[in-house]
Order: sequence, then structure tokens, then C-alpha cells
Amino acid sequence: MKTVVLAYSGGLDTSVCVRWLADRGYRVVAFMADVGQGEPSQRVLSRAKIAGASQVIVKDLRKEFAQDYVLPALQAHAVYEGKYLLATALSRPLIAKHLVEAARAANADAVAHGCTGKGNDQVRFEVSVRALDPRLQVLAPLRVWEFRSREEEIAYCARHRIPIDVTRKSPYSIDRNLWGVSVEAGVLEDPWREPPLDSFQFVSSPERAPSRAEVVTVEFRGGVPIRLNGTRLALVPLIDALNRIGARHGVGRTELIESRVVGIKSREVYEAPAAQILWEAHGELERLVFDRELLHFKQSLGPKYAELVYNGLWFTPLRAALDACIGFTQQRVTGAVRLKLFKGSCQVIGRRSPHSLYRERLATYSAKDQFDHGAAEGFIKLFGLPYESANLSK
Repeated sequence: MKTVVLAYSGGLDTSVCVRWLADRGYRVVAFMADVGQGEPSQRVLSRAKIAGASQVIVKDLRKEFAQDYVLPALQAHAVYEGKYLLATALSRPLIAKHLVEAARAANADAVAHGCTGKGNDQVRFEVSVRALDPRLQVLAPLRVWEFRSREEEIAYCARHRIPIDVTRKSPYSIDRNLWGVSVEAGVLEDPWREPPLDSFQFVSSPERAPSRAEVVTVEFRGGVPIRLNGTRLALVPLIDALNRIGARHGVGRTELIESRVVGIKSREVYEAPAAQILWEAHGELERLVFDRELLHFKQSLGPKYAELVYNGLWFTPLRAALDACIGFTQQRVTGAVRLKLFKGSCQVIGRRSPHSLYRERLATYSAKDQFDHGAAEGFIKLFGLPYESANLSK
């Protein structure tokens, strides 16, 4: 009997996948990764067994996710198409890595996922698996099975006595982890309609956020956030704390029409309060400690890094090379940033660093001014000389 390790979420699609694969002669090992969406309930674990899984593996990957995936993306300032902070996209290569490890441990012939044929995640999982172990077969039941609707899947579960929660049918497809929440489908598929209140999962609407602003201070050492409001925290609890604080103030909500890997456009809603706060704080600290050329070059890397993550190209030489470059720049990113959170806005109101390049005696317009104003004339003449020469030649 062939063995397959399935990336199992506990929802309708992957529960059907378990039974569907078992019906085709596979021994199914269900692999569940905890990346901050919450520990699976006993009901979800039992569901996999009832569906036909021979084994259910649950692994807590929150620390690894934060340290090895979220942190490099934060330091790279990876934001896809100017808005998406990549919560779902970042978790996929990590899950794929452990899926491959579980397959090796189980002496499996294949791995499987529950992604649709027009989504991004199928690309992310399959490219990552093949980069890590090209000998493994990758199965995608949703691309080939006979079911054409959610109702047909529910009927299949009923025939096989698989307990599925269908009493409160949500129209949305939701993915949640430590770094954020992604929401799509339902009424969100009409790009003209405002996202309904129920499409947001945990971030308060700005209208309902507190009427008093809250100031938070985030401290970094070598590009790593290490303290929140003076308290030393490991990365996972620091992100959790910022998610709670930011969500209360309506920070971190975005929605956009994005360009999927497969070529279609989709409308997504995202919630990422901790990501938004840390992105603002980290970027402001870099502006303080980087010289102009380094800052501008570093800012040019973020979109490319985001594109690699979004497209499922984590396990590539280019991503590793970018990490090496970005990692070198982080040596000076030490200091503190103060941010004011108020009704959906996240505003930097203060920053300091032992490596600051800001000099008050040069920037001030007061009597403390020590800038050599006389040097400006010669600088301007030389700076504009190429354009002056170009006009003289006409």
C-alpha cells in the first residue's frame, strides 16, 4: 500500500481529501502545522481518523515560522503589490518543508494538499516540495476529483459519516496564522462592494476603535524586535501582543485587487496589525541609521523579495542571496521607535538609535546651526553641471 502525507487543515476540503485518497488505496498520514492559527481541537483530530487517516501528526511551528520566515520578510520589507504583508504566503514553504520531512519519516511515496486549481497555494506547496525532494509525487485531489460544489462534498462526508461543521456556513475562505489573516470569496468577489463587517475576523473597525490613542514603543537589536513597551519578549509573544493591541485600535486592515500567480485577479481582505506596526517601526529605524545610498538600494529589494515569497520561490538561490545581503544591513538597525495607534492609523512619533545619522547641529534652523551654508553654492554648481552642459550644446 502506498503512503501519502496530506497537508491537513481539518476543514471540509482536506477532510474529503483524506477519505478520497483512502478510497484509492493510499495509507493517509494527516499532517497539521500550527503556525499560529490555534491548536487543533480534539474534534478536528478525530475527524481525520474517522475520515480514514492512519495517523495524525500535529507540529507546533510558531517559533520557526516567526524566526526563519516572518523575520527575514520583515527585515526585507517584503510587501506584495504595495499592500499585502504575505501572512499566508510565508507559511506555505515552512509547511511544505515539514510535509517533506514527515513524508521521509513515514517512508511515503507522495505528499498531497487541498488547494484548488486556480489558487496561489498549489504553486507554493508544489514548487517548494519539488525543490526539497523532487522524488516525491505531489497529489492535488481538488484538481482532479469528481466533486463540483461544496454541497457534493458535504454529501460525500454524510455517506462516509465524516462529522463536518456545516451548521453555520460562512461564505468566506479564511486562512489565519501568527502574521495575519487572509479572507476571500463570498460578497468580496464583487470588487465594487465595500467589505462587510463580518468579512473581518478580529481587527476592530476604525469607527468602533477607542477614542483615545495608544502609544507603543518597540525596541530592536540588529534588526530583531526584542522589547515592547520596555518588556523583553521573544518574537512569538511580541507578535501576539502587538496583534491584540493593534486589533483593538483598528490597525492592520487592508483590501486589494491582487495579481495571482496563475494570472487571474482576485479581491482579498487582510488583517495584520502586528505586521503593520513592526513594518512601520523597522522601516523608520532604517531611515535613521542608513546612509542615503544604502537606504535607497535596500528599499528597492523589498518588492522583489515579496514577489519571490508570493510566487512560491522561497527555496531558491536568489532568496538566499537576498537574505545574505539584507542580513548584513541589519547590523546597525538597533534602537527604539514610538508609534501612536488611533482609529486605524499607525503613526511613528519618535525614534532613536546609538547608530543614528541624524545630527541636530546640521539639521537645525536655530542658533545651534553649524552647517556650512557657503559650501552649498559650489555643490549646486557641480551637481547641476551635466544638465547645464547639455543645454549649452543645443
